[in-house]
Amino acid sequence: GILVPLLILLIGKDQHVAQGISLVAQVVPTSLSGVRNYQRSGHHVPLRWVIWLAVGFCAGGIIGALLATHVTDRALQWTFVGYLAILEALVVLRPPRPKTTAAETETEVDPWLSWATLAAIGTVAGWSSGFLGIGGGLAITALMAGVLQVTQHRAQALSLAVTALPVTLPAALLYVQQGTELPWLTIVSLVIGLWIGTDIGARGANLLSPARLRVILIIVIAGMAIFMASKAWR
Repeated sequence: GILVPLLILLIGKDQHVAQGISLVAQVVPTSLSGVRNYQRSGHHVPLRWVIWLAVGFCAGGIIGALLATHVTDRALQWTFVGYLAILEALVVLRPPRPKTTAAETETEVDPWLSWATLAAIGTVAGWSSGFLGIGGGLAITALMAGVLQVTQHRAQALSLAVTALPVTLPAALLYVQQGTELPWLTIVSLVIGLWIGTDIGARGANLLSPARLRVILIIVIAGMAIFMASKAWR
């Protein structure tokens, strides 16, 4: 989610190119190190959840990428802002999770989630990835934690597990096929940075409480929305 604003701010890329760079860079499984760190801390990810989220993600990504080619940079920027505002509301307005026993907290019991619900969340995340260039993990984290009441750590681990798969590949290929010129040296540098940053970020997240992580997520989403709104307003 933060790659697109940073590419626009620091490198001066236009919206479509920044989104293409973001999608291609995330085809490589850079988030595997983060998944490993969450797993070591006891925040396991059910394989069934990952599969259905990934199926929906691929479908949504193709739809989003096809739609993005028919939209102007300015319209994409405002859609980006609106999308972040919705995610922000979901995180801020999330009702408190029901209290659990010490044993449940330790084992992190899996709630039953239907395949349709998981695929729908994956489709929304995939659409945001293809249409806005966001990796999709931001949507998975916000929707799993804000709507389905999954713990914050597990929602983040799940988003990393899904995006470790090449789920952005279909949308990335569409951007390339449609003639978007991508700086491949920049993409290679981003892949290296993503691998290192994800490992460091996951280690840090495991040291924080879910409540503090939620506050940080709220601040990050708000910061991205304000920046993109300022770019779209010009």
